[in-house]
Amino acid sequence: MLEQNQESVAATMKDVAERAGVSTATVSRALTNPEKVSVTTRRKVEQAVIDVGYTAQGAARTARRYDSKTILVIVPDICDPFFSEMIRGVEVTAAQEGYLVLIGDCAHQNQQEKSFLNLMLTRQIDGMVLLGSNVPFDTQHDDQRNLPPMVMANEFAPELGLPTVHIDNLTAAFEAVSHLQQKGHRRIACIAGPDHMPLCHYRLQGYIQALRRSGIPVDPTYIVRGDFTFEAGTQALAQLMTLEEPPQAIFCHSDILALGAMKQAKELGLRIPEDLSLIGFDDIELSRYSDPPLTTIAQPRFEIGCEAMLLLLEQLQGKNVSTGSRLLDFEIKRRGSTAPPPSNKRAK
Repeated sequence: MLEQNQESVAATMKDVAERAGVSTATVSRALTNPEKVSVTTRRKVEQAVIDVGYTAQGAARTARRYDSKTILVIVPDICDPFFSEMIRGVEVTAAQEGYLVLIGDCAHQNQQEKSFLNLMLTRQIDGMVLLGSNVPFDTQHDDQRNLPPMVMANEFAPELGLPTVHIDNLTAAFEAVSHLQQKGHRRIACIAGPDHMPLCHYRLQGYIQALRRSGIPVDPTYIVRGDFTFEAGTQALAQLMTLEEPPQAIFCHSDILALGAMKQAKELGLRIPEDLSLIGFDDIELSRYSDPPLTTIAQPRFEIGCEAMLLLLEQLQGKNVSTGSRLLDFEIKRRGSTAPPPSNKRAK
């Protein structure tokens, strides 16, 4: 039972709800999105906050006393197979400590934003793992002080000030393009992911730096953007092949993009890798079963999920976890989709 002596125990959101005669979710809504409740309800909540002396510090104390043993994992797109192993890493590690994992799909962020925030503010979850850089609510709001611990996995967005687990995307992209250069390619294009994602910026910079290191000028027409879908890969490849001097090799920001490009290349009558080399990023399971198998950058996705959950558990146990980057290793999986360009083969 919650202690009612307000002089000895800090007030909680539940106290506010009981005083105002509303639910804790309504209290959360009235405090964070007052335009979403009636004027009468908002005034009741505001007066109850004053009456019981509700503060962010009180909410934090409540969180420590009443653990839900539940974690929320925010996934940028639940349909993207890239995230499956990462989620499994979070779940396996959480289960070892008796935590339940809820999955939230951020693909429809606007519809879900209020639900995610209410879960956080009403203490129905103990912490959150972000599998991307999108936080599904406004972290600049005053009530962010009431939020439980958060950890980011896969992305690196230092402006959010969260502990993060990821690979060095710039160096990985640099090595992917260097692999194509070592095969003898100079006309190398890039099918890039969305501009708003930090990891895409790093991967594009790795591509550009690899070209410049070899003295190859960066051709803007060789850089095509799309989202992380098969369709974006097919459209990008079709666009690149209409150039007066089309590329002989392509670095793709994801395996999904690369597999879409591979399908389109075959429809255009191009042989892979004889006519066109492709390298992807992520090493999803499908990349090993394409024809030919896809050369790619392998991320330790399961380990990223495990490490992110371990960082969150440390915070939940009261340990001081510093913000910043935790880098895990990557490797190039050399498979059948990359080979020397046709001219090099003939020279041999």
